[in-house]
Amino acid sequence: MIDLLRYFGLPVGISTVSGRIDEIIVIVHYLMLVLFVGWGAFFIYSLIKFRASKNKKANYHGVESHYSSIAEGAVAIIEIAILFGFAFPIWAERVNEVPDPRDSEHLRVVAQQYAWNIHYPGADGQFGDTRAELVDEQDNPIGLDRSSEFGADDFYTINQLHIPVDKKIRVDLSSKDVIHNFKLPELRVSQDAIPGMNIPVHFTATSTSEEFLKTAIGTKREGKSLEIACAQLCGLGHYRMKGYLTIHEEEDYVAWLAEQAEYLEEESGDDWGDDEDGDDWGDDDW
Repeated sequence: MIDLLRYFGLPVGISTVSGRIDEIIVIVHYLMLVLFVGWGAFFIYSLIKFRASKNKKANYHGVESHYSSIAEGAVAIIEIAILFGFAFPIWAERVNEVPDPRDSEHLRVVAQQYAWNIHYPGADGQFGDTRAELVDEQDNPIGLDRSSEFGADDFYTINQLHIPVDKKIRVDLSSKDVIHNFKLPELRVSQDAIPGMNIPVHFTATSTSEEFLKTAIGTKREGKSLEIACAQLCGLGHYRMKGYLTIHEEEDYVAWLAEQAEYLEEESGDDWGDDEDGDDWGDDDW
C-alpha cells in the first residue's frame, strides 16, 4: 500500500517517525477505500430498490432493519481506534517530548511573505535578542540585535536550512505576518507558523541529502533537492514561498558552520580575537 501511495506522490520518508506516520496514512486510506466502496454500493442499491417504478405507493414506515446503524457504529469504533491507538500517541510525542535545546541542534525559523528566515545561534550555542524595530528586509530580516548578549556570533540564512543527520533537531517556529505552514514532506514535518506564537518542532533525519538523491533515481523526484514548502495559503506570492533543505554528515555540518562564521567575520570587519581554547573561531568551537 505504501508503494502504491508513493506512486501517487507520497515521498520517501527519511525521519525516525516517518514509518509510524506512513502507517497511519495507509490505515486511513484503507478505511476511506472501504467507506467509498461500501457507501457507494449502498447508494446504488438504494436507487434500484426504492426506484419509483417499483414503489408506486409511499411507505411511511421506512427502513425497519438496523443494518445501517450497525455499520455506522462499526465505522465510528474503527475511527476511534485509529484516533486513540495511533494518532494520539504520535501527537503526544510531538507535543510532550520536545528535546531540550542543550540536547539537540537548536534553530529558529521565522516565516514571512514569502520566505523562510533560518536563525542559527553561532558558536556559543545561545541566541541573541531580536527586536521588531531592528527588522530590515534587506540587511536584517529577523531583527537581530548584535549588541545583545550572545548576539555577536549569530547568523541567519534565507530559504536555506542546513542540519546534521542522525541528530535531534529542534526548530522554534514563528511568523512575522500571517499564518504559514512549515512543511518538510520527506521528514513528515508539517506545522503552522502563527504570528505571536513560538511553536517548537522536532525531528531526526535518517539520511543525508546525497543519500536521498540516490533513492530518487528513476523516479519523478530524480535530481530534485529536499524542499521547504509552505502548506498554508498565505497570499498572492504563496506559490513562490519555497526553501531548500540540506542534510549533512556531522563533520560536513561542522565545516559548514565554521564557513558561515568566517563569512560573518569578513562582513563585520571586526577582529574577533581568540576564544577560550586560544585560537580563532573554527571547527573545534562548534
